Amino acid sequence: MSASAPDSHESAPPVWFVTGCSSGFGRQLCDVVLERGARLVATARDVSSLSRLPEDPSQVLVAPLDVTNREQIDAAVAAAKDRFGRIDVLVNNAGFGVFGGIEDTPDAEVRRQFDVNVHGLLDVTRAALPVLRGQKSGHVLNLSSVAGHVARASTGFYAATKFAVEALSEALREEVEPLGIKVTLIEPSSFRTDFHGRSLAAPGAEGTDYQLTAGAGRDRVRGLHGNQPGDARKAVELMWQVVQLADPPFRLPMGEMAVDLIRAKLAAVAADVDRCEASARSADGAGPLVPLS
Repeated sequence: MSASAPDSHESAPPVWFVTGCSSGFGRQLCDVVLERGARLVATARDVSSLSRLPEDPSQVLVAPLDVTNREQIDAAVAAAKDRFGRIDVLVNNAGFGVFGGIEDTPDAEVRRQFDVNVHGLLDVTRAALPVLRGQKSGHVLNLSSVAGHVARASTGFYAATKFAVEALSEALREEVEPLGIKVTLIEPSSFRTDFHGRSLAAPGAEGTDYQLTAGAGRDRVRGLHGNQPGDARKAVELMWQVVQLADPPFRLPMGEMAVDLIRAKLAAVAADVDRCEASARSADGAGPLVPLS
């Protein structure tokens, strides 16, 4: 296939643009995409980690991409458009976790967490949206987490980035749905990837007052490495399946822990709303304020 004359959408397989392909979900998703006969734009900070992919320019484009580098983002999107003429599925998978207490985690680590997980996802999405808008079609899969619903001691900063991804995705969905573009949040719990190993940062140690909360939480997260219940291959199979649906769900939780924790969080929120409802409603209007109890 010539880069100057890309196949028409009607006659060619869909194009998946995936960030963070060197390991974990990204690596597994590359396999599924190619096995299903789709075309792939595989990106990673170190493209040597993608050497196992087929050297077939009609099916695979490998592009260097650090999601904190806007020039690389723009270049990768432009290369995808030049090679294949379109992007059908954007998978914002690149990310990592910082686990530590709110008071004691170094500020530089906190800012790096947001630069990658939030600003990186946002910049890649903004760069790809003109392509999807021009097609009047496409599907954006944003990797969130069960931590996009539930934050626990030591997970505050990672969860905050995923809460942000949830909010951005909710707004994006409303903005792009009339343009023919779909958005789905992927919300996994604990899966057998490098997330709790190479992709996890747990800088420093908590002060004495936090050993039983943030310290214990950090150790619990570290201890999951190699013991995660989730099958990453099954998770990426679900990602493939959700894109095939004419009416896909906006949220796709993955894993028993994700389902259970999200349901528990929804119940807890509902209980607080029920408890405070009379007082909350009385804050509007001219009537007396109902005291909290």
